Amino acid sequence: MKKPQISEYQQNKYFSYYIELVDSENVIDTLTSQFERVKNLYKNLPEEKYFFKYAEGKWNLKEVLGHITDTERIFAYRSLCIARGEKQALPGFDENEYMTFSNFNEQTMESLIEQYCSVRESSLALFKSFSEEISARMGTANGNGVSARALVWMIAGHEKHHLEILKERYSIS
Repeated sequence: MKKPQISEYQQNKYFSYYIELVDSENVIDTLTSQFERVKNLYKNLPEEKYFFKYAEGKWNLKEVLGHITDTERIFAYRSLCIARGEKQALPGFDENEYMTFSNFNEQTMESLIEQYCSVRESSLALFKSFSEEISARMGTANGNGVSARALVWMIAGHEKHHLEILKERYSIS
C-alpha cells in the first residue's frame, strides 16, 4: 500500500502529524512490527506499573493500551467505510470523553492485550485485502477529506506516537 499523497488527508495536528511519523514505505510491515512490540511490552509489564501515570491528569498504562485499541477500531472502521464507498461523513471522536466512559482500569491486563491483538489482527487482514485503487478512495471523517489508506498510515503513526511517549515519559520500551 503506497504512502498517501498530501492531497489525501488534511494538513492538521492529527492527520498529517501521524502520517508523517511513519518513516517506512511499507505500512503493513510497520503495523506488524508495532504489533509484536506492543504485545511483548504489555505482556512483560510488571503488575505494579499498570496504574502508573507520569503526571497528574495523564493516563495510566492500562488506559494507554485501551486508547490505542479504541483509536485503531475507529480508524479501521473509517478506512473500511471509505474503502467501500461510503458517502456519508463519518463522525469524529473525543479521546478524553471516550476515556471518561471507559472501564479499562476494571479490565484485566490479559483482556486488554487480547482486545488489542484481536483488533490488530483484524485490521491487518482488512488492509492486506485493499488494492491500490480501493486504498486511494476518498471520503470524509471528522469533517476532513481523507483516503482509506491515509487512515491506515494514521493508525501506524498514532501507535508510534504513543510508543515514543511510553519510552520517554513512562521509561518503558
